[in-house]
Amino acid sequence: MNTPCPIISDYHMHTPLCGHASGEPRLYAERAVQAGIKEIGFSDHAPLFSHQDPTVAMNISQLPGYLQMIETVRNEFKGRLDVLIAIEADFIPGFEAQTRELLSDYPYDYVIGSVHFIEKWGFDNPIQLKEWDARDVNDVYREYFRLVRESALSGLFDILGHVDLVKKFGFIPTVDLSDEIEENARAFKQAGVAVEINTSGLHKPAQEIYPSLEHLKIYKKEGVPITFGSDAHKPEQVARDFAKGQQWALAAGYKEYVRFAKRAVIATVPLK
Repeated sequence: MNTPCPIISDYHMHTPLCGHASGEPRLYAERAVQAGIKEIGFSDHAPLFSHQDPTVAMNISQLPGYLQMIETVRNEFKGRLDVLIAIEADFIPGFEAQTRELLSDYPYDYVIGSVHFIEKWGFDNPIQLKEWDARDVNDVYREYFRLVRESALSGLFDILGHVDLVKKFGFIPTVDLSDEIEENARAFKQAGVAVEINTSGLHKPAQEIYPSLEHLKIYKKEGVPITFGSDAHKPEQVARDFAKGQQWALAAGYKEYVRFAKRAVIATVPLK
Protein backbone atom coordinates (compact mmCIF):
# COMPACT_ATOMS: atom_id res chain seq x y z
CA MET A 1 0.00 0.00 0.00
CA ASN A 2 1.30 3.45 -0.93
CA THR A 3 1.82 5.98 1.83
CA PRO A 4 -0.01 9.15 0.75
CA CYS A 5 2.33 12.05 0.01
CA PRO A 6 1.48 15.21 2.01
CA ILE A 7 1.60 17.18 -1.27
CA ILE A 8 -0.35 15.81 -4.23
CA SER A 9 1.43 17.71 -7.03
CA ASP A 10 5.08 17.65 -8.10
CA TYR A 11 5.55 20.29 -10.77
CA HIS A 12 9.28 20.09 -11.45
CA MET A 13 11.00 17.14 -13.09
CA HIS A 14 13.28 16.52 -16.03
CA THR A 15 14.09 14.03 -18.78
CA PRO A 16 17.35 12.81 -20.32
CA LEU A 17 16.96 15.40 -23.09
CA CYS A 18 18.41 18.12 -20.83
CA GLY A 19 21.74 16.29 -20.81
CA HIS A 20 22.05 15.95 -17.03
CA ALA A 21 19.08 13.76 -16.04
CA SER A 22 18.48 10.03 -16.35
CA GLY A 23 15.50 7.73 -16.57
CA GLU A 24 12.65 7.69 -19.06
CA PRO A 25 9.56 9.79 -18.25
CA ARG A 26 7.35 6.77 -17.60
CA LEU A 27 9.69 5.77 -14.75
CA TYR A 28 9.14 9.18 -13.13
CA ALA A 29 5.40 8.63 -13.47
CA GLU A 30 5.66 5.17 -11.94
CA ARG A 31 7.58 6.59 -9.02
CA ALA A 32 4.94 9.27 -8.53
CA VAL A 33 2.21 6.63 -8.31
CA GLN A 34 4.30 4.68 -5.78
CA ALA A 35 4.77 7.86 -3.72
CA GLY A 36 1.05 8.57 -3.62
CA ILE A 37 1.32 11.66 -5.83
CA LYS A 38 -1.84 12.48 -7.79
CA GLU A 39 -0.42 14.95 -10.32
CA ILE A 40 2.99 15.55 -11.88
CA GLY A 41 4.31 18.03 -14.37
CA PHE A 42 7.32 17.49 -16.58
CA SER A 43 9.25 20.74 -16.97
CA ASP A 44 12.48 19.97 -18.75
CA HIS A 45 14.93 22.69 -19.77
CA ALA A 46 13.79 24.56 -22.87
CA PRO A 47 16.22 25.27 -25.68
CA LEU A 48 18.52 28.20 -24.98
CA PHE A 49 18.65 31.10 -27.44
CA SER A 50 21.81 32.69 -26.05
CA HIS A 51 23.95 29.64 -26.76
CA GLN A 52 23.72 25.86 -27.14
CA ASP A 53 24.97 23.50 -24.45
CA PRO A 54 23.73 19.88 -24.63
CA THR A 55 24.75 19.34 -20.99
CA VAL A 56 22.18 21.83 -19.64
CA ALA A 57 19.25 22.02 -22.08
CA MET A 58 17.66 20.33 -25.06
CA ASN A 59 18.12 21.89 -28.48
CA ILE A 60 15.30 23.20 -30.63
CA SER A 61 15.19 20.08 -32.80
CA GLN A 62 14.48 17.93 -29.73
CA LEU A 63 11.49 19.94 -28.51
CA PRO A 64 8.82 18.16 -30.63
CA GLY A 65 10.11 14.79 -29.41
CA TYR A 66 9.97 15.99 -25.81
CA LEU A 67 6.35 17.04 -26.14
CA GLN A 68 5.36 13.79 -27.85
CA MET A 69 7.19 11.77 -25.19
CA ILE A 70 5.24 13.43 -22.37
CA GLU A 71 1.95 13.16 -24.26
CA THR A 72 2.59 9.42 -24.53
CA VAL A 73 3.12 9.18 -20.77
CA ARG A 74 0.01 11.27 -20.16
CA ASN A 75 -2.07 8.83 -22.19
CA GLU A 76 -0.47 5.75 -20.62
CA PHE A 77 -1.20 6.89 -17.06
CA LYS A 78 -4.64 8.35 -17.68
CA GLY A 79 -6.88 7.41 -14.77
CA ARG A 80 -3.92 6.64 -12.50
CA LEU A 81 -2.02 9.92 -12.53
CA ASP A 82 -2.59 13.36 -14.00
CA VAL A 83 0.42 14.23 -16.17
CA LEU A 84 0.89 17.90 -17.06
CA ILE A 85 3.06 19.08 -19.92
CA ALA A 86 5.22 22.04 -18.97
CA ILE A 87 8.67 23.43 -19.55
CA GLU A 88 11.37 25.31 -17.65
CA ALA A 89 12.66 28.28 -19.61
CA ASP A 90 15.65 30.42 -18.75
CA PHE A 91 15.28 34.15 -18.46
CA ILE A 92 18.18 35.77 -20.31
CA PRO A 93 17.81 39.49 -21.08
CA GLY A 94 17.72 40.23 -24.79
CA PHE A 95 16.03 36.96 -25.75
CA GLU A 96 12.52 37.66 -24.47
CA ALA A 97 10.93 37.77 -27.93
CA GLN A 98 12.38 34.42 -28.99
CA THR A 99 11.36 32.86 -25.67
CA ARG A 100 7.82 34.20 -26.00
CA GLU A 101 7.51 32.77 -29.51
CA LEU A 102 8.79 29.39 -28.39
CA LEU A 103 6.35 29.24 -25.49
CA SER A 104 3.41 30.21 -27.70
CA ASP A 105 3.93 27.25 -30.04
CA TYR A 106 2.41 24.68 -27.65
CA PRO A 107 -0.45 24.76 -25.09
CA TYR A 108 1.66 24.18 -21.99
CA ASP A 109 -0.05 23.66 -18.64
CA TYR A 110 2.45 26.02 -17.04
CA VAL A 111 5.90 27.48 -17.64
CA ILE A 112 8.58 27.67 -14.96
CA GLY A 113 10.90 30.63 -15.30
CA SER A 114 14.40 30.32 -13.93
CA VAL A 115 17.68 32.18 -13.82
CA HIS A 116 20.82 30.08 -14.25
CA PHE A 117 23.04 32.63 -15.95
CA ILE A 118 24.48 36.01 -15.07
CA GLU A 119 25.52 37.19 -18.51
CA LYS A 120 27.40 34.10 -19.80
CA TRP A 121 28.32 32.72 -16.40
CA GLY A 122 26.42 29.63 -15.31
CA PHE A 123 26.74 30.42 -11.62
CA ASP A 124 25.14 27.15 -10.49
CA ASN A 125 27.17 24.97 -12.86
CA PRO A 126 29.90 22.97 -11.05
CA ILE A 127 32.12 23.33 -14.11
CA GLN A 128 32.12 27.11 -13.62
CA LEU A 129 32.43 27.04 -9.83
CA LYS A 130 35.88 28.71 -9.78
CA GLU A 131 34.36 31.89 -11.21
CA TRP A 132 32.90 32.57 -7.76
CA ASP A 133 36.45 33.27 -6.53
CA ALA A 134 36.68 36.25 -8.87
CA ARG A 135 33.31 37.72 -7.88
CA ASP A 136 31.97 39.78 -5.01
CA VAL A 137 29.32 37.56 -3.43
CA ASN A 138 27.07 40.48 -2.47
CA ASP A 139 27.13 41.80 -6.04
CA VAL A 140 26.34 38.35 -7.42
CA TYR A 141 23.30 38.05 -5.16
CA ARG A 142 22.04 41.52 -6.06
CA GLU A 143 22.40 40.84 -9.79
CA TYR A 144 20.73 37.45 -9.44
CA PHE A 145 17.74 38.87 -7.57
CA ARG A 146 17.44 41.67 -10.12
CA LEU A 147 17.24 39.10 -12.92
CA VAL A 148 14.65 37.06 -11.02
CA ARG A 149 12.60 40.24 -10.61
CA GLU A 150 12.88 41.01 -14.33
CA SER A 151 11.87 37.46 -15.18
CA ALA A 152 8.67 37.81 -13.17
CA LEU A 153 7.79 41.14 -14.79
CA SER A 154 8.53 39.83 -18.29
CA GLY A 155 5.14 38.12 -18.43
CA LEU A 156 6.73 34.98 -19.84
CA PHE A 157 6.25 32.67 -16.88
CA ASP A 158 3.63 31.25 -14.52
CA ILE A 159 5.90 29.91 -11.77
CA LEU A 160 9.34 31.13 -10.72
CA GLY A 161 11.65 28.24 -9.92
CA HIS A 162 14.23 27.91 -7.13
CA VAL A 163 14.21 31.66 -6.56
CA ASP A 164 17.35 31.73 -4.43
CA LEU A 165 19.33 29.23 -6.51
CA VAL A 166 22.29 31.58 -6.11
CA LYS A 167 22.92 30.00 -2.67
CA LYS A 168 23.43 26.52 -4.18
CA PHE A 169 27.16 26.23 -3.47
CA GLY A 170 26.92 27.75 -0.01
CA PHE A 171 28.23 31.23 -0.80
CA ILE A 172 26.43 33.59 1.58
CA PRO A 173 26.14 37.39 1.35
CA THR A 174 27.65 39.46 4.11
CA VAL A 175 24.96 42.17 3.97
CA ASP A 176 21.21 42.17 4.56
CA LEU A 177 19.45 41.77 1.22
CA SER A 178 15.89 41.50 2.52
CA ASP A 179 15.00 44.67 0.61
CA GLU A 180 15.76 42.80 -2.61
CA ILE A 181 13.38 40.00 -1.63
CA GLU A 182 10.68 42.46 -0.64
CA GLU A 183 10.99 44.08 -4.05
CA ASN A 184 10.89 40.67 -5.73
CA ALA A 185 7.79 39.68 -3.75
CA ARG A 186 6.01 42.84 -4.90
CA ALA A 187 7.03 42.08 -8.49
CA PHE A 188 5.77 38.48 -8.20
CA LYS A 189 2.44 39.72 -6.84
CA GLN A 190 2.14 42.32 -9.57
CA ALA A 191 2.95 39.77 -12.27
CA GLY A 192 0.60 37.13 -10.86
CA VAL A 193 3.24 34.40 -10.71
CA ALA A 194 3.67 31.67 -8.12
CA VAL A 195 6.86 30.91 -6.22
CA GLU A 196 8.12 27.35 -6.17
CA ILE A 197 9.10 25.49 -3.02
CA ASN A 198 11.91 23.39 -4.46
CA THR A 199 13.19 20.64 -2.19
CA SER A 200 16.29 19.79 -4.24
CA GLY A 201 18.32 22.40 -2.34
CA LEU A 202 18.47 20.02 0.61
CA HIS A 203 20.83 17.86 -1.46
CA LYS A 204 23.12 20.66 -2.63
CA PRO A 205 25.97 22.27 -0.65
CA ALA A 206 23.50 24.88 0.64
CA GLN A 207 21.52 22.05 2.32
CA GLU A 208 18.39 24.19 2.35
CA ILE A 209 15.10 24.25 0.49
CA TYR A 210 14.67 26.98 -2.14
CA PRO A 211 13.68 29.62 -1.13
CA SER A 212 14.90 30.12 2.43
CA LEU A 213 12.29 30.27 5.15
CA GLU A 214 13.06 33.94 5.76
CA HIS A 215 12.43 34.71 2.10
CA LEU A 216 9.34 32.53 1.93
CA LYS A 217 7.78 34.48 4.78
CA ILE A 218 8.25 37.66 2.74
CA TYR A 219 6.52 36.09 -0.27
CA LYS A 220 3.70 34.94 2.00
CA LYS A 221 3.28 38.42 3.48
CA GLU A 222 2.92 39.81 -0.04
CA GLY A 223 0.32 37.16 -0.96
CA VAL A 224 2.35 35.26 -3.54
CA PRO A 225 0.99 31.71 -4.06
CA ILE A 226 3.19 28.59 -3.98
CA THR A 227 3.70 25.34 -5.85
CA PHE A 228 5.93 22.37 -5.00
CA GLY A 229 8.70 20.81 -7.07
CA SER A 230 11.27 18.12 -6.39
CA ASP A 231 13.38 19.16 -9.39
CA ALA A 232 13.82 15.43 -9.98
CA HIS A 233 16.62 14.45 -12.34
CA LYS A 234 16.18 10.74 -11.55
CA PRO A 235 12.92 8.80 -11.05
CA GLU A 236 13.69 8.06 -7.41
CA GLN A 237 13.82 11.80 -6.67
CA VAL A 238 10.14 12.42 -7.49
CA ALA A 239 8.41 14.00 -4.46
CA ARG A 240 11.65 13.73 -2.48
CA ASP A 241 11.46 15.55 0.88
CA PHE A 242 7.92 16.79 0.27
CA ALA A 243 7.07 16.30 3.95
CA LYS A 244 9.86 18.78 4.73
CA GLY A 245 8.60 21.08 2.00
CA GLN A 246 5.14 20.99 3.52
CA GLN A 247 6.51 21.94 6.94
CA TRP A 248 8.57 24.73 5.31
CA ALA A 249 5.41 26.18 3.79
CA LEU A 250 3.44 25.89 7.02
CA ALA A 251 6.26 27.55 8.98
CA ALA A 252 6.12 30.49 6.55
CA GLY A 253 2.40 30.85 7.20
CA TYR A 254 0.99 29.25 4.05
CA LYS A 255 -2.23 27.31 4.36
CA GLU A 256 -2.64 26.26 0.71
CA TYR A 257 -0.87 25.84 -2.61
CA VAL A 258 -2.07 26.14 -6.19
CA ARG A 259 -2.58 23.86 -9.16
CA PHE A 260 -2.26 24.84 -12.81
CA ALA A 261 -3.69 23.83 -16.18
CA LYS A 262 -3.56 25.64 -19.50
CA ARG A 263 -1.33 28.30 -17.95
CA ALA A 264 -3.79 29.36 -15.28
CA VAL A 265 -4.43 28.54 -11.64
CA ILE A 266 -7.34 26.10 -11.57
CA ALA A 267 -7.51 25.18 -7.89
CA THR A 268 -6.07 25.71 -4.44
CA VAL A 269 -5.19 22.75 -2.25
CA PRO A 270 -5.10 23.01 1.55
CA LEU A 271 -1.89 22.18 3.35
CA LYS A 272 -2.64 19.51 5.92
